[in-house]
Amino acid sequence: MAEWSFLTNHARVLVCIANDPEVRLRDIAATLGITERTAFGVVTDLTTAGYVIKDKHGRRNRYSIQTHVTLLDGIGREQTIGELLAVLVDNRARRPDAIRT
Repeated sequence: MAEWSFLTNHARVLVCIANDPEVRLRDIAATLGITERTAFGVVTDLTTAGYVIKDKHGRRNRYSIQTHVTLLDGIGREQTIGELLAVLVDNRARRPDAIRT
């Protein structure tokens, strides 16, 4: 039986970033079982769409999620990234500095 998930890699990467804004692409890839190249492509998609801002801190990147940005998928009323993360991320486990409103 093939493995599958209700969440796309984009949503899963977003959750990784929400949990740790300084997460490395290598760690995202290992956590999600994807290649670093795929993780890089997904992070690039998320930053290009304006969902995530990437700031360079020395040799590392720090990510900030833009919770006010609406989802591209119009499945009814406009929902924001923040509303999606409220469902997907355990607020007790998330670092408080991971998300910008």
